[in-house]
Amino acid sequence: MQHNQADRRIKQILIVGGGTAGWMTAAAMSKLLGGHYQVRLVESDEISTVGVGEATIPQIKLFNQALGIDEDEFLRETQGTFKLGIQFVDWGRLGENYIHTFGSIGQDMGLVEFHHYWLKLHQAGLAPDFGAYSLAAVAAPQNKFMRAVDAGNSPVSHIAHAFQFDAGLYARYLRKFAEARGVVRTEGKIADVILREGDGHVAAVTMENGERIEADLFIDCSGFRGLLIEGALKTGYEDWAHWLPCDRALAVPCESRGPITPYTRATARTAGWQWRIPLQHRIGNGHVYSSKYISDDEATAQLLANLDGAPLAEPKPLRFTTGKRKKFWNKNVVAIGLSSGFMEPLESTSIHLIQSSIARLMSLFPDRDFDQHNIDEFNRQAHFEVDKIRDFLVLHYHATERDDTPFWNYCRTMEVPESLKQKMDLFKQHGRFYREKDEMFASVSWLQVMLGQGMRPQSYHPLVDLYPQEQIEAHLRTIKTVVENCAAKMPGHEDFIAAHCASAAMRMKRPNYGMR
Repeated sequence: MQHNQADRRIKQILIVGGGTAGWMTAAAMSKLLGGHYQVRLVESDEISTVGVGEATIPQIKLFNQALGIDEDEFLRETQGTFKLGIQFVDWGRLGENYIHTFGSIGQDMGLVEFHHYWLKLHQAGLAPDFGAYSLAAVAAPQNKFMRAVDAGNSPVSHIAHAFQFDAGLYARYLRKFAEARGVVRTEGKIADVILREGDGHVAAVTMENGERIEADLFIDCSGFRGLLIEGALKTGYEDWAHWLPCDRALAVPCESRGPITPYTRATARTAGWQWRIPLQHRIGNGHVYSSKYISDDEATAQLLANLDGAPLAEPKPLRFTTGKRKKFWNKNVVAIGLSSGFMEPLESTSIHLIQSSIARLMSLFPDRDFDQHNIDEFNRQAHFEVDKIRDFLVLHYHATERDDTPFWNYCRTMEVPESLKQKMDLFKQHGRFYREKDEMFASVSWLQVMLGQGMRPQSYHPLVDLYPQEQIEAHLRTIKTVVENCAAKMPGHEDFIAAHCASAAMRMKRPNYGMR
């Protein structure tokens, strides 16, 4: 029986497409499958990847750890910087901003979460904004940063960070990693996909030069085109444009000016929003917008008028339809990255979705029988994950008081998914929020966005009133003071980079870097 099972083992894996998705998959497989499988990757230098400044969330550290990647080396190689959160400007109302940070906020008392105590005092005009109780939210605008250290109960023990880096350099870094561990890269374009008689599985791809490449398992990392999952298997797509109406983006790098911020910025514009991702050598920028509400020329002008420094290239246009494939895994093809669907990078989820797809595939790794129960479970988990992220993104657009442009008026008044409506309704009463199973964004993330964009519950948890108000005031005062003191002692973000992970280019550009 065992002998038979070994015979059913997959032998060859073909990854179609490079970029971040392709090379993350190749790097993970080369490390985790320990050379027992033949992993090959096909990509063409002629087909450009999206390759912008890329921001991430803290889960990426788990990916790097699984691969045994040294954090400082990785940041040097990718011109990377640290990230404590995302600053949202003009989303709830014009002239207002807040930071959605990583990590915990405040400290619970008794049976009830911290934010309920804060709500009681805030409603009485006795507490500042929610962010005052988050070390990351206080440190980020001061351009302070450090990694978490073991300091007992102090907030510096709980600093959670992610990264901002050049996606093109990241792909190159992972390519070097993967090739050193046996992944074979083939340069060229695919001319045709050949399906197997009978069950319709993909049998092989044919290259433009006539070479035929066969495999047992195919990973589609071909970007928006979905060469295998859609082109060959006609899997179908679920369109979310009625909830997330942006359908275009422009990406452009520019020169750095001023200090390197330890956060990404998302600024709401008249018909979409602009991203700003600070790297060591430049700033990555982009404008995500709805072509229904603004012309390409106006969108370009808006982007170029709001850069820190001179643009370093022509803005690169992207077109997309927000949504997901009806199946992420179909027959012997698994779609990873943009081929599986697209959600705008508002909460830096694209690299995380690549990472979680790889982890899910490893957990449900098939043999050559491609058991349907296994595939169904993969798809069930993937649908759950992206649907919850979709709801979180829709929240940003819908929870707004802005009615100054037709775009924002549409977003403010649109029907939202029932699952999101339930969460918002529950919060509006007593400020309650519950995380469903292992959905990606924890309660503290939802709270920061809901509160940051002006949603105010009518009341708070009734058990808060078991404590005397003076005790609650003292508790909040202590936390705020501790947070401020910790932030004051943190080094500057640039000094931290200089001491640990400055790239050669950065050291050349600033010879006295870190000397002050």
